[in-house]
Amino acid sequence: MFILSADGRNDSQFQRYWNYLESVKSAFPPNAFALASSDWYWRPSDHRCPHDAWLESVTMNENSSGEREEKRSLSLTVRLLGAYHDGYIEIFYPHVHSYKFDVWNADNGHRDWRYDELRLSSNGNLLHEIEWCALNDTGRWIIEASDLEFRWLPKISIQPSN
Repeated sequence: MFILSADGRNDSQFQRYWNYLESVKSAFPPNAFALASSDWYWRPSDHRCPHDAWLESVTMNENSSGEREEKRSLSLTVRLLGAYHDGYIEIFYPHVHSYKFDVWNADNGHRDWRYDELRLSSNGNLLHEIEWCALNDTGRWIIEASDLEFRWLPKISIQPSN
């Protein structure tokens, strides 16, 4: 739509994206808006930026409540090894409405998190579209959720004792 690979990813596309974000700010989930409108998230030189990060894990939890555990909801956590291999990125989606994981070449894993875009779905929820790539495209994920929580976890180097 705005800044994925098919969109061209140039300065004018980013300006269109910033304009879009500003136009939907009041409807955008707050954590996702803070992330999407930050300057560091889109800058590959920032170690917290997911560009070129590698997938470590995806964890889905089907949460339940009610007398018979009949009230169900889905949450999802994505954990990435940062591009500089000095920390981990965790993205938690507390309430997932839908998801679609397409991977058409997983012989060597997902490879690099290439580009992603945060926008609103037609239902007014957060839509997070993620492209995976090696020399060629390897997959695309689309996650529709209530919001997200982003965490950067630096690797802790343990110094040997003398």
